[in-house]
Amino acid sequence: MRYRIVGEPLPVAICDIEPGETIITERGSMSWMSPNIKMETTGNGGLGKMIGRAFSGESMFQNKFTCTGGIGQIAFASSFPGSIRPFEISPGNEIICQKSAFLASDAGVELSVFFQRKLGAGFFGGEGFIMQRLSGYGTALVEIDGYAVEYDLQAGQSMIVDTGYLACMSATCTMDVQANKGLKNMFFGGEGLFNTVVRGPGKVILQSLPAASLARALLPYMPVSSN
Repeated sequence: MRYRIVGEPLPVAICDIEPGETIITERGSMSWMSPNIKMETTGNGGLGKMIGRAFSGESMFQNKFTCTGGIGQIAFASSFPGSIRPFEISPGNEIICQKSAFLASDAGVELSVFFQRKLGAGFFGGEGFIMQRLSGYGTALVEIDGYAVEYDLQAGQSMIVDTGYLACMSATCTMDVQANKGLKNMFFGGEGLFNTVVRGPGKVILQSLPAASLARALLPYMPVSSN
């Protein structure tokens, strides 16, 4: 898959694909394409993987776009202001990303659900409880909300992140939650009861504008229905 990403902060990934080449996407991701590309909706892996994708915030079904003659072109626009990041996926180079981050990939990339192993992360981790795992082989395009900031954590290094600001991380990283210390901090500090702790080794990408945080900020300004 050859691609170019243009138009930040409202980016679109424009992909040129060879005859017989297939790209997989989530439902509704395609923005425009050339007429020589054929679409097929599929469960892509059976009932178990379909249910796993649903838990990770994606549709149970995926779309396959295959070029049927000559070089084809297909585009995928971001659903939220931010950026689209490419990742080269291979065994040992898998990534974990936030729910609904997956945009498109080569057919060799597999999308599955990623559950936190620790109960603490499960009950209190918010957006970090259920995430997406990208494995297999190929290029994957992932959406980041707002501006992306990258850190390379060494073994033993960690980063404390407010829930929802973790966009993706290497599969070698681990994640847990910790309570904010002090009752005043917890209940009056405005930072919530818990924070996410990401530990290396591996790459961590944080996002400056989580969609959920923006929605909460806008909620007080939304008109109230009189009905």
